[in-house]
Parts: sequence; C-alpha cells; structure tokens
Amino acid sequence: MIRVLLADDEELIRLALAALLDLEPDIEVVAHAADGRAALAAALAHRPDVAVLDLEMPPPGGVAVAAELARALPACAPVILTGHGRPAQLRPALAAGARGFLAKGAPGGALADVIRRVHSGARYVDPALAADALTLPECPLTPRELETLRLAELGTPVAVIARRTHLAAGTVRNHLSACVQKLGAADRAEAVRRAREAGWL
Repeated sequence: MIRVLLADDEELIRLALAALLDLEPDIEVVAHAADGRAALAAALAHRPDVAVLDLEMPPPGGVAVAAELARALPACAPVILTGHGRPAQLRPALAAGARGFLAKGAPGGALADVIRRVHSGARYVDPALAADALTLPECPLTPRELETLRLAELGTPVAVIARRTHLAAGTVRNHLSACVQKLGAADRAEAVRRAREAGWL
C-alpha cells in the first residue's frame, strides 16, 4: 500500500480527494491536514510515502512544506496541487523537492497515477503547466525591487519597509517607482497585482 497524506485547506476538496483515492486498491490515505503546520505534524506522525499538498494552503504553503519534508522526511514524495494553474510556481516547487505538480482540474484518475509515479521514484509535471512555465516572461524586477514590492503588498508604509530592508525611505520609494514603471502599472497596487499574476511574488 502507498500511504498518503492529503493537505488542503478546503475541506470539501480534501474529502473528495480522499474518497477518490479510497477507491484505489493500492493507496491508503493515512492523514489529513488543513494547513501547512498541520501537514508537517501529520507527516512526522504518520510517515506517509507521498504527501499531496495544496500550493496555496495557509502557512506554510505547499512549496515550503515540500522543502521541509525533503529535509525532515526525505522518503516522503511531495506532490503539489494547484487550483489556479500557477506555472511560475513550478520551478520553485521542484527546487524545493516536490516530485509532482498537478492542476486540480486534471482528470479524476490522474492524481492516483501521479501518486504511483512519484512513489516509484519518477517525477510528474502537468503538461499544460510545464508548457506555460516554459513560455513565461522573465521578471524585469531586481531581487531588491521584488522584496520591496512584496513588503508593500499589504499596504506597509514606506518607513516600515525601509526599516525592514535597511534602506533609506527615498531608496524604497525609488524601488517602488521602478516596479510601477517596469510593470507598466498605474500605481503600486496594480504593480503588486501584475507581479502576483505573473507569479513573481
């Protein structure tokens, strides 16, 4: 039997996936989790062969959980599920140790097949997400600009961003202006939205 952990903050999806997997003769769901912290605790307690992780569950998210599992439980193969088709997250997920990356809109039997593949040591990436990831434009922002924009995302005041980044307030304003200009946005909020949609944040 392949022992599986399911981690998704949407209970209906988690239970539906469990019901589908319970129909498989060689797969047993041994634990459920509604957020990243619970997923890590459940993985350490139940030692699953495969952990199916929602990309955007409450912190830590699926990529961070995959990275921690790669360190703490290397025999467990993480599979990232995404409901939003986020190709920009593919490379970070694989770099973090994910063995599979699958869209939630995949056919019903696909998850069981992916679980079997990653359990056997193979990798699986949803073909549509892989194709989209190959055609993504490069991020025009510098790492420092991205950091500044990420901090500004929640409406954080420039003075606070300056303290957190150890920059002068004027430098922070310059970075934010550069983000707006480079992304062709009208303002900071639109720059954040565009960067998030592109998967750079």
